Parts: sequence; C-alpha cells; structure tokens
Amino acid sequence: MPFPAEHQIPTFPPPESDSEESWVWSQIKAEAHRDADSEPALASFLYATILAHTSLARSLSFHLANKLCSSTLLSTLLYDLFLQTFSSFPSLLSAAVADLLATRHRDPACVSFSHCLLNYKGFLALQAHRVAHSLWSESRRPLALALHSRVADVFSVDIHPAARLGKGLLLDHATGVVIGETAVVGNNVSILHHVTLGGTGKAGGDRHPKIGDGVLIGAGATILGNVRIGEGAKIGAGSLVLIDVPPRTTAVGNPARLIGGKEAPSKLEDVPGESMDHTSFISEWSDYII
Repeated sequence: MPFPAEHQIPTFPPPESDSEESWVWSQIKAEAHRDADSEPALASFLYATILAHTSLARSLSFHLANKLCSSTLLSTLLYDLFLQTFSSFPSLLSAAVADLLATRHRDPACVSFSHCLLNYKGFLALQAHRVAHSLWSESRRPLALALHSRVADVFSVDIHPAARLGKGLLLDHATGVVIGETAVVGNNVSILHHVTLGGTGKAGGDRHPKIGDGVLIGAGATILGNVRIGEGAKIGAGSLVLIDVPPRTTAVGNPARLIGGKEAPSKLEDVPGESMDHTSFISEWSDYII
C-alpha cells in the first residue's frame, strides 16, 4: 500500500522556493516513513533516529551521539555537544546538507538521503570531524582529540581535528582514509577508500597536502607533504604523489606522473570530483586505472 500523500517524496532536485536544508530534511522524513511502512523491523529505529526529531540538526546529533558514545563518553553528553555546535555554527549544517546532496548525486549505490544519513560512515565521519574542528578552533583541544579518536575507532576514518575541509565532499566507502593535521581539502572533492593525505618526516609546520576544488582521488592513493593538487585534477588509484599536480590534469603511478607528460599534460574537460569519471585516459596509460 502506498504511504500517505503527506509523506510522498518530493521531486528531485529541490524547488527553488525551498531552502536546500528544509527540502533535504523533508525528503529524509518522507523516505523514513516509506521505509518504516515497507520494513516494520526498522520502524522503531527510523522513528528514534529520524521521525522523532524536528530538524536535521537534532536527528544528526542524535545519530552521531549514539554511534560514537562509549561507557565513559556518554551519548547524552555527545548529543548536547553536537546540537550546540550545529546551532552555534550554521555553516556546519549547510556543509552537511551539501555532503548529503553530493553523495546522493555522485554515488549510484546511495539509494536515498536517509540511507546516507543513517549508514554512510564517510558522511558521518565528516560531520563529526567538523564538530571536532570547531572545538579545536576554540582551543577545546582535549575534547576535539577525544572525538577524533572515537571517529577513528568507530568509522576507521582518521581526520585530524585541525585539518580544514570544504563542503560537498564524498568519502566513498571511507575505510582507511587518513587526513593529516595541516591538510586542506577544497569544495566538491571526492575521495575513495584507503587514501592518505600525509606528512613527510617529523618536521613540524605546514607539512600536509592542499587539495583544490573538484578533485577526484582514487582508491589507495597516497599524497605526501605540502604539495598542491590543482583544481579539477584527478589522482589515479594506488598512486604515490610527492610533487604538485597542475589543475585539470591526471596523475597516475608510483611515483605519479602526468598523463600526456610534464611539459604538455592532457587537460580534463569535466570536474572529476563531481563527475566521478574513473575511466578517462586509460587508453593512453593502459598500465594504470583511476
């Protein structure tokens, strides 16, 4: 039996008259009603996590708190912490909405916004990191580091709380992603599993990669040191990058080299972080796959 008209899922994308946040939240609630009707075994979980809440901020805070709590880091404490941070820094919630939209658009395995909110550990790790980063910026560093540790334990995603991340991000599969202290990641970037944005040696200072907007980083890629990956570039799966990569180019291999050569690298026409195109230039570089 179809779910009631008031729970019909709105047309995608959102109408211009609606804010993205309100539209995404209405979409999530409609999806939760639909799934509760079709799968009663999930009804109580969906009610407690989504349908009992009046906003995306409350739902996300509740879900993160229950995911990350421990015997000594209580869910009630974490819920208050997350909700207070989302309320104090509205940009964090707008970033969460951008991440939800990015995941739903880019990942064909993501069947709904509620599926992402409830089950995508890459999405959840990103939102917890943003809270930890806010704590770090306010000099509440012991709590930021404790939250960072719980995220690494629970989601197998290790993002230092000082790292600066943009919005519209996709951590696809997410397992094994490591992002170091002085790393910067731009907007609309897509990163696959087992990617490392790491430092080199023990020297302090600015020692981690800077990732431009619209970059795609393939599974298992390692980028080390204070190198710059230009806007709209693509890093092949399993590549080791130790030098700057120009905008709109593709780097593959170990050590990574530019498709088309250093002097006249082939230029990408699309934005790979958004298109998720893993296939271009394979005919020119048959030993590697993005």
